[in-house]
Amino acid sequence: MSGHRIGYVLKVYPRFSETFVVTEILAREAQGEELAIFALRPSTDPRFHPELARVQAPLHRVDRPERASAGWAVLARAAEVVPGFGSRFAALLPELTGTEASEVHQGVALAVQVVEEGITHLHAHFATLAAHVAEIASRLTGVPFSVTTHAKDIFHDSVDPARLRRTLERADHVLTISEYNRRHLTAAFPGQAHRLRLVRNGLELSRFPYRDPAPAGGVLRVAAVGRLVEKKGFDRLARAAARYRAAGGRLSVTIAGGGELDRPLRALIADLGAEDVVELVGPRTQAEIGRLLRTADVFAAPCVVGADGNADGLPTVLLEAMAMGVPVIATDVTGIPEVVRNTAPRTGLLVPADDDDALVGALATVAGSGFDRIGTARAARALVDRDYDSAAQAAALRALLPSRTPSAPVSVPAPRPDSEGDVR
Repeated sequence: MSGHRIGYVLKVYPRFSETFVVTEILAREAQGEELAIFALRPSTDPRFHPELARVQAPLHRVDRPERASAGWAVLARAAEVVPGFGSRFAALLPELTGTEASEVHQGVALAVQVVEEGITHLHAHFATLAAHVAEIASRLTGVPFSVTTHAKDIFHDSVDPARLRRTLERADHVLTISEYNRRHLTAAFPGQAHRLRLVRNGLELSRFPYRDPAPAGGVLRVAAVGRLVEKKGFDRLARAAARYRAAGGRLSVTIAGGGELDRPLRALIADLGAEDVVELVGPRTQAEIGRLLRTADVFAAPCVVGADGNADGLPTVLLEAMAMGVPVIATDVTGIPEVVRNTAPRTGLLVPADDDDALVGALATVAGSGFDRIGTARAARALVDRDYDSAAQAAALRALLPSRTPSAPVSVPAPRPDSEGDVR
């Protein structure tokens, strides 16, 4: 064991689409680490993956005051609990004046919980709200923090470069989930390159047993999974399916997921006259996704860079399909070319994100008898085994934990058994 008690700071927990967070937590618990989870917003999603029941870490809600009086109460509590709070908070005030009040109050509330729960290291996923709150708590307590960067938090047009730079400067270390992301942040913030560490999102590989793919049948069965948002590129897949059929091909496309583009996608499919070949089935559980992949001839991830700069870091379900032996078609967006490779040993079919003809051609290729389905699938599984095993990633995360003590000793009173924040 590391001797640390690690606090995971998450904007929302649990979140149906963020299976990688649960996988990481489970892998760290499996190697004996002691974790606690701090959620900044309540989950409003009624769907939960069964793996959540295996998480042992207690879940704490971080207070978000909605009235000025409640905010003063948070500050008063911190003055009682956090050693040296007054002087540290005063030193932070000049920069906090430009920070949203709720972030400041939640940072203070988290600082209180850090002391009360004996947290020795904070880790945030996404370099936005969660990292900002963790950073404030870190500055107030002396407990170091780290952050995993993903996609929207570093690529989106809404990203404030100055604020992101400050997070990178203050973090003990910064994780990137792909080499593409590491290069992007190094180019944008060369002075912080020494803080960057590549730790990919992992899979609990035992949950995704490999099976050699069967030959494609007379009707090519295509599966796609993800939120119905621009960066997933499902409109391109619908158009490619319509063109493939118009050229004489036979296929069925099943897209699982929900989101803001549900109605526009359905309208597009109707306009294309493709309602008999493209089906939107809505959100599905992990088990249901597994069954969908098992019956698919190919998995498609036609990702694009959105008009607002948003892009996928690397879809976890793409890795799941590769692990299970499902041949994949994907576009060359961000970190995807690090796993889907056209060169030997080929692990899938990689096409340019802006080339609709190439996507149609890839469908034809994977349906053809000359495509090495088994060889491609086996190479894909070998790559996932080597680079995306959650147990190995958890070991890498543990090795990065700082051995130094906080910048000022923090007394840790025994946790209150009736703490209203503990909803384990």
